[in-house]
Amino acid sequence: QVQLVESGGGLVQPGGSLRLSCAASGSPVSWNSMGWYRQAPGMQRELVADFTNRGRTNYADSVKGRFTISGDIAAGTVSLQMNTLKPEDTATYYCNGRGNTWPDHYDVPYWGNGTQVTVSS
Repeated sequence: QVQLVESGGGLVQPGGSLRLSCAASGSPVSWNSMGWYRQAPGMQRELVADFTNRGRTNYADSVKGRFTISGDIAAGTVSLQMNTLKPEDTATYYCNGRGNTWPDHYDVPYWGNGTQVTVSS
């Protein structure tokens, strides 16, 4: 009843840019945080960036200075601007949100289906 839908993935050369977008739909959620994770083949899923309803942002060290997260947490939208992309950024990127729903669900994680980002020459 709650869906997160990603868009914007694709193939890009090293040094290029992509912008990922995610929007929530379905049952209303009071979001505590929204952000992006990624998972490369053979690797565990890792946090890329997120922000909270208190206005805090967090970035993985590997993307700090290159990626920028933005969005409207009240509206359930989040984007990730990815600049100066490197081959090691190649992964499936997943939109994530943690929020509260009626009647009694607290800080429940929700996931999108993922969008592929491939950085290659």
